[in-house]
Amino acid sequence: MDTPIGPGPTGMNLNNIRVCARCGLRYDWRKSPSGMKMTYCSSLCEKADLGFTVEALIRWEREPTEKEPVAPAGE
Repeated sequence: MDTPIGPGPTGMNLNNIRVCARCGLRYDWRKSPSGMKMTYCSSLCEKADLGFTVEALIRWEREPTEKEPVAPAGE
């Protein structure tokens, strides 16, 4: 659909409109605050569907685990 619709000389390009996987709303994926812009309309839908956001996952740091001493083999 390359036909421009809406006001202005350029109109609106329907190639940028997606349907949110969570809520089903139509949105312009370029304006989505979600880390998965082409799947979710907002970070709230992303978190509700996945249980976390990609941005939070990227910032997450693992807690270092203490290693238990290993007994030598054969004793």
